[in-house]
Amino acid sequence: MSTTFCIENSLLTVILLLICTCAYIRSLVPSLLDKNKTGVLGIFWKCARIGERKSPYVACCCVIMAFSILFSQ
Repeated sequence: MSTTFCIENSLLTVILLLICTCAYIRSLVPSLLDKNKTGVLGIFWKCARIGERKSPYVACCCVIMAFSILFSQ
């Protein structure tokens, strides 16, 4: 049970970091992600869109994840 929770927690952390990183890169260099909207590299464009549109929710999830990592492990 604890191994499953650890894998799920790590996966959620990686997804949140990917969303935040893509949104930050798109804010600096929009043309880098906008030219790849389809295909495998389109995943980064989609993560950037999620980070832009749902930024308050993503920020809350990042704060909750940070407290979870710092204080529960």
